[in-house]
Amino acid sequence: MDTPEADCDPLAEPELTPLIASAATQHQLEPKLLKGVIDQESSGRPCAVSPKGARGLMQLMPATIEQFKVGDAFDPRQNVEAGATFLKQLLDKYKGDVKLALAAYNAGPGTVDQTGAIPDIKETRDYVDAIMQKLK
Repeated sequence: MDTPEADCDPLAEPELTPLIASAATQHQLEPKLLKGVIDQESSGRPCAVSPKGARGLMQLMPATIEQFKVGDAFDPRQNVEAGATFLKQLLDKYKGDVKLALAAYNAGPGTVDQTGAIPDIKETRDYVDAIMQKLK
């Protein structure tokens, strides 16, 4: 997966780690899972914007930004909070299946629901595999 163009430096670990820890605790998520998504989505760059319009550390799409009433998608705390909320919803929806939740985070829940599995999209398969490797 191509890393989005970003003209800012990655957030330093001392700044990023407490944001991840707080969101992980609040949403009962594994901190390594959130960190993996952030690394894969934005390489830790809070100003990242994808060609499809996803924004910030967890690459929130405009509909997700609106759904979770994110005031500033480039604010690391707001972005990680909304991304963690969305990821938790996906984990609940897919009964704790991390691979399906990650596939839905990447390709959208509708795409995963159509197939009932990780969709046969190279970007999505690579995305899920890369994050799962980081969880080992």
